[in-house]
Amino acid sequence: MHRRKFLYNIGMAGTGVMLGSNTVFAKSPDFPIVRVAKDKRNFTSSIIEAAIAEFQKNVKNKELTWLFANCFPNTLDTTVFYSEEKGIPDTYVITGDIDAMWMRDSSAQVWPYMQFAGKDPKIHKLIAGVINRQKHYILEDPYANAFYKNDTQISEWESDLTDMKPGIHERKWEIDSLCYPIRLAYNFWKITGDTSPFDDKWENSVSTIYETFIDQQKKTGDGKYHFQRKTENATDTQPMHGYGYPVNPIGLISSAFRPSDDATLYSFLIPSNFFAVKSLKQAAEMLRTVRKNEVLSSKLIVLATEVQSALDKYATIVHPRFGKIYAFEINGFGGVNPMDDANVPSLLSLPYLDSIDANDPIYQNTRKFVWSASNPFFYKGTVAEGIGGPHVAKDMIWPMSIIIKGLTSNDQEEIKSCIQMLMRSHAGKGFMHESFNKDDASKFSRSWFAWTNTLFGELLWKTYNNHLSLLNTI
Repeated sequence: MHRRKFLYNIGMAGTGVMLGSNTVFAKSPDFPIVRVAKDKRNFTSSIIEAAIAEFQKNVKNKELTWLFANCFPNTLDTTVFYSEEKGIPDTYVITGDIDAMWMRDSSAQVWPYMQFAGKDPKIHKLIAGVINRQKHYILEDPYANAFYKNDTQISEWESDLTDMKPGIHERKWEIDSLCYPIRLAYNFWKITGDTSPFDDKWENSVSTIYETFIDQQKKTGDGKYHFQRKTENATDTQPMHGYGYPVNPIGLISSAFRPSDDATLYSFLIPSNFFAVKSLKQAAEMLRTVRKNEVLSSKLIVLATEVQSALDKYATIVHPRFGKIYAFEINGFGGVNPMDDANVPSLLSLPYLDSIDANDPIYQNTRKFVWSASNPFFYKGTVAEGIGGPHVAKDMIWPMSIIIKGLTSNDQEEIKSCIQMLMRSHAGKGFMHESFNKDDASKFSRSWFAWTNTLFGELLWKTYNNHLSLLNTI
């Protein structure tokens, strides 16, 4: 997303903390009350509150229980706006300090609650509402990454040189913006068995996703999408009249921007293409089973097979230290960008997205590469080590990268290390941030970024259920 570029320099624990429009002042110098008061929360779920209570009862580390209670419900507390119209759920989800709904972030923010959707009717309806709103947005403009609640609202980016329309906050084309809604829909269906969101409109949205992916394979030209912005930041615009640098059409799907909302260098973004393969297969299964649309289902499988074949042929490079690894971006002409970014999908996150087997030897090599000085956006300091990206600044680690490392690890000591680094990163605020300085956690960006908060809660809840004894060694 177009996230805040400036850094917050905020003091340590014991001060008042701004979270959205509600400031709550500390009662304790160690663990201040920073969660929004009950009567000001946007949404509450008894099952989530029960999970928090259970965690607090059984985990010994009080700082950890405080962080879980603050972070895990943060999306519900502060960013979801749920309503019903004629009994049909509708959920608008902002990112935190930006009042717009990103296709990626909104899916990711409610994802950690998916595991409860089959048990809690309120969570069930909340996620159904996100699916309903997302299919509307896809049909509105499949190339846009973020939208407003009101279809008539004019964006601060209305001067962007692209096909902007009212109701669109930002129109940066990113493959993952169309993959995340499929991931959310598929797993909602599998967990709840509810098919009510998957009506004609949903089917049309999947057809639109297919057509967009085909267009962005760029087999017959530059495709429909172009984007330019008047800006001093090269990562916020695309060259060549907005179509980006040329690619050789090898079967992969082009992405003008990364999940960070930063421009791609080479637009065949490998993590997003892996994600697309998985999403196409999931959508195909739903179309065949729920909608009985064999024709479109078959088309999706054909496309998924083509993209996978191209990944098998072109996505790997041989690194002198790590051996065969996955590239981050390629252009089909031999151009390769060996790196990883903190935002998801990333190379590190592929098993988390069920897009690759965590035991895949090439992934394991890649994992070592991205978590090393060979990755130009890996930073190691006195507070923590992790991955950043060009979006904020040099030496700024994104907690998201550390969380994803923990979520994709089977090594208990590695998971423990990730949690300990995250505990050192919150600067006494009780919440995760977009990024923090590797040597000084009080220098961070975005004090209200719900995706990372809820994702951290997901890591802690997973670790609690799988390795409670580990948590009690922290």
